Amino acid sequence: MPASTFFIPSVNMIGAGCLEEAAKSMKEYGLHKALIVTDKVLNEIGVVAGVQKLLEAQHIESCVYDGTRPNPNTRNVADGLALLREHGCDCVISLGGGSPHDCAKGIALVAANGGEIKDYEGVDRSARPQLPMVAINTTAGTASDMTRFCIITDEVRHIKMAIVDKHVTPVLSVNDPQLMTGMPKSLTAATGMDALTHAVEAYVSTAANPITDACALKAITMISASLRAAVADGNNLAVRENMAYAQFLAGMAFNNASLGYVHAMAHQLGGFYDLPHGVCNAVLLPHVQAFNARVAAERLRDVAAAMGVNVVGLSNYEGSQACIQAISKLARDVGIPAGLRDLKVKEEDFDTLATNALKDACGLTNPLKASHEDIVGIFKAAM
Repeated sequence: MPASTFFIPSVNMIGAGCLEEAAKSMKEYGLHKALIVTDKVLNEIGVVAGVQKLLEAQHIESCVYDGTRPNPNTRNVADGLALLREHGCDCVISLGGGSPHDCAKGIALVAANGGEIKDYEGVDRSARPQLPMVAINTTAGTASDMTRFCIITDEVRHIKMAIVDKHVTPVLSVNDPQLMTGMPKSLTAATGMDALTHAVEAYVSTAANPITDACALKAITMISASLRAAVADGNNLAVRENMAYAQFLAGMAFNNASLGYVHAMAHQLGGFYDLPHGVCNAVLLPHVQAFNARVAAERLRDVAAAMGVNVVGLSNYEGSQACIQAISKLARDVGIPAGLRDLKVKEEDFDTLATNALKDACGLTNPLKASHEDIVGIFKAAM
């Protein structure tokens, strides 16, 4: 087994009511003026004001950038950076789901390293750590609150840039399920399936190790047991907390074992059509694993078992097929669209999408190497 390096924020708070404790920790870090990166909805419904009130109690000033798009782009990073510099902020707080977290990472990284965010596309391209960043999660899925991954859309090339850099890891992640109860059903489903995708791809990754395996399998078990209930009743705090832990476990898995072709392909759909990331992952996940089953059947059988499938007596191949069926059923049960056709994806774009997917850093650890034709075939199967 090759040597492994394990990345994670130095402090992580999970549980109902932990947001207030997080504000006190920020004061201990010696932070004075924060740029809060969020979206307009969270600002309009008062979540941002609540965070600002907690910061004020710790004598931390703040200003707000709420222009983050659902798929944050280079313009969002540039606009937020301009506001940070204008106000002389010494730290960044991201508030929301993966989009504000990724946008905030881009801002904090460029603030410390100079240039533009596109200069850092790829793996570990920066020279120094970003400004101190605190990530406050309001969804249970992306794990961007605790990873070294930052996904930013390049509007000129219509692709999502994968920035994988140890320097974009937040100093503190906060998962308070009380902030997650307001999530609509569709967002709960999409982010939950995103977390499942993280765990499955990490488990079959060529960079998997005993630590990531343990995190991935536990995440898969918790998501399979809790996601349907979280979608059915968003105010069920116990289920929300289970999903908060599960998404964090999945984050620990993929932050260190990386991902695969599901993400490499989903990034292209998101960049090209501006589609929701979690939904793209959910639609692609069973089809990519059907491709992977040629070499990862035993691992997929383990995933099926973690999802609650009785695999006793099943061969590795049979177990892998049961896994794919279980993933598809969970997606259906929580209301994920049946295929890419429902997302208005066009078959004539597959050639371009496949070319770009094969350039995405997330595909490097997929268990089975794909040709251009293979990727096109998976896109077709997912229609």
